[in-house]
Amino acid sequence: MKRTHTGLRGRLVITFTLIAVTASSLVAGIGYEFVKIRMIGRAEQVAVSDVRDILEGIRVPIGALWPGDSPPTDDEISALQKSLRPQGGRVVVRYEDYLYPDGEFGIRDVPGDLAARATQRMVAKRQIINGDMWLLIGTPVWRIEPIHTAQPTGMTVYVFAPLIEEERLLSGLRQPLAVASVAMLIIALALGLLSARQLLLPVRRLGSAARALGAGHLDTRLPVHGKDELAELTATFNDTAAALERSVSELRSLEAMSRRFVADVSHELRTPLTAMTAVTDMLSEEAERLPPEPAAAVQLVLREIARLRTLVEQLIEASRFDSGTATLNVDTVNIVDVIWDCLEMRGWSDQVRVNVPQGLVFSVDPRRFDVIVANLVGNALRHGEPPVMVTARSTPNGLEVKVRDHGKGIPAKDLPFVFNRFYKAGARGDGSGLGLSIARANAQLHGGTISVRAQRPGTLFTVWLPPA
Repeated sequence: MKRTHTGLRGRLVITFTLIAVTASSLVAGIGYEFVKIRMIGRAEQVAVSDVRDILEGIRVPIGALWPGDSPPTDDEISALQKSLRPQGGRVVVRYEDYLYPDGEFGIRDVPGDLAARATQRMVAKRQIINGDMWLLIGTPVWRIEPIHTAQPTGMTVYVFAPLIEEERLLSGLRQPLAVASVAMLIIALALGLLSARQLLLPVRRLGSAARALGAGHLDTRLPVHGKDELAELTATFNDTAAALERSVSELRSLEAMSRRFVADVSHELRTPLTAMTAVTDMLSEEAERLPPEPAAAVQLVLREIARLRTLVEQLIEASRFDSGTATLNVDTVNIVDVIWDCLEMRGWSDQVRVNVPQGLVFSVDPRRFDVIVANLVGNALRHGEPPVMVTARSTPNGLEVKVRDHGKGIPAKDLPFVFNRFYKAGARGDGSGLGLSIARANAQLHGGTISVRAQRPGTLFTVWLPPA
């Protein structure tokens, strides 16, 4: 049986893979974000703390340098920038309307919301500048008065602390996390395949056992391991198989008894029937000299004896097929001669049209072929209307024989069942219901088939027999 990715094994592996991908992605993502938050947060805390400590240390000197409202000099601004500048960083100073850039960094690199808040208190914000991550710290500079009160100086400083090293460390962390995710995915796939194999092994065994059971091996059983759901399913299968074996054995016994009964009864009827048949000719001759009423009774007895003889012969023939003792005695015969002999022996020559080419020879069992033709033609004569036609021809695949009548035809609902034993289409006619089933059994014994098809008008039976 062809397996696809939509099978149970494929679905299990896909489910394991999806769970592994989701879990590894969540673990890697959460781990990365946690490390990022801790690392960047710590860098921010250190940078802010350094700026605060430096400003705390220079408040008094600034107060001494700028008494009253005297503005700072360029040297003082440079000294302030140098003292606040972190390693690799920059410091931009704004004093009233004066701007003091630091290298390529200027007030344009300061976001407006941070600049507005930095005039009142210290604020910090991460900012991408030229593709790199920076921590921007903005704070006002206060002046200490003699009475130790802080007064604004009108100066605001913006410290740019680089986070490039932290970004580099985080970038280096991505690769190990990706490798770990791939390793987890591979492990999950291996576990998924192993689990699917372990899970599906009992299922495959159950499938094989079910197929063996369907093939007729009713003694098929499976060992039960464990106490899980699959073990319960296996035990249920064994119980079902045992019950099925018992039921089939009982049915086979009943069927054998039924077949034996039919065969025994048929053979037992044959002896008295032979004696009754021996006197039918004498009764037939005497009936002509009897009064009308006794003559009619004698004719009725003769007809019923003939029907009984036919029924017993058909039952005996059916019992041979049931017991497997029916055999073929194949001979090469002229088909047209066999068909005419069949019709003449039964007195049907004047009622049937035969269209078979002269010289058509084929290897069949003459007696069984005669039974096939007789049953089909007899069925057409009893239940159809003339003309009844028999045709035969040789094909590349074998011999084809057709029997057609021109009556009302078999109802469509009855067509699938006409070859069943004792089935009578529309419960009509005086036949036994065995003729067509025996004809089909003889055709199948040759390795051939019989089919039926409705015509307008009538019914067409087609026999196909393969070359011997």
